[in-house]
Amino acid sequence: MKLLLVGATGLVGSHVLRLALADDRIDSVVAPSRRELPKHPKLLSPVVDFDHLPKDATWWQADALICTLGTTMSKAGSKEAFRRVDHDYPLSSGQLAKQHGTLTYVLNSALGADASSRFFYNRVKGELERDLEKLGFSSLTYVRPGLIGGDRQEVRAGERASISALAWLGPFLPRRWRLNPAPKIAEVLLAAAIHPVPGVHVITSERMC
Repeated sequence: MKLLLVGATGLVGSHVLRLALADDRIDSVVAPSRRELPKHPKLLSPVVDFDHLPKDATWWQADALICTLGTTMSKAGSKEAFRRVDHDYPLSSGQLAKQHGTLTYVLNSALGADASSRFFYNRVKGELERDLEKLGFSSLTYVRPGLIGGDRQEVRAGERASISALAWLGPFLPRRWRLNPAPKIAEVLLAAAIHPVPGVHVITSERMC
């Protein structure tokens, strides 16, 4: 199969890329990114501007699209910039992939995603899920992890302490509130792409502990 991966340079996306390149069931991976990725025989890594994505690129056609794009409010700098990365870019990628015949979309979303939430982060995630459903993919899966565990290139304020606390308290917490390791999330995302199920599906955090 041919996999389209959007967000390959992030924490979860980099794990998806590693797994996909090592998987014999996947013949090729297309990972559009702001910078070129390391060379690999199975990888095509077009450098793109997500504000001006190439509409006619043939590589939009794939068997499945996995999107792991995401940022934080502190890194984005404003609500407008955050929404552009966490809503507009994943949605526009989905629109172009669908227009080119891609039938499966798997999104790395978030625990608490809800278009009617009073919390901005959860509302944006929920609005993306709602808007993706309108595109009419044959198989659409929302993977909703909680706090993601793993080695980041950037240190997010307060997150290191939260991860340490959850790692220690994990056995005593309900499964949905436990730490979700990035490699496990990547496995779930890839499995949903390789074995698509018709309709809209949600994979919750307790399945990724």
